[in-house]
Amino acid sequence: MPKMKTHKGTKKRIKITGSGKVMYRKPVPKRTRKHKRSLYEMRGMMVADKTVTRAIRKNLPNS
Repeated sequence: MPKMKTHKGTKKRIKITGSGKVMYRKPVPKRTRKHKRSLYEMRGMMVADKTVTRAIRKNLPNS
């Protein structure tokens, strides 16, 4: 049986906390990236929904 490989795109965008929650960065629309102030206001990490967590964990088998 071959090794399970980590999905590198998911690894770069998602963080798993010590308690097991899945955190991801809020998406920022391209039209608002022009204005630096609004970009910093929208920034931040959010907890992923439980329905998405199973699919994310499948992409990250070693974490």
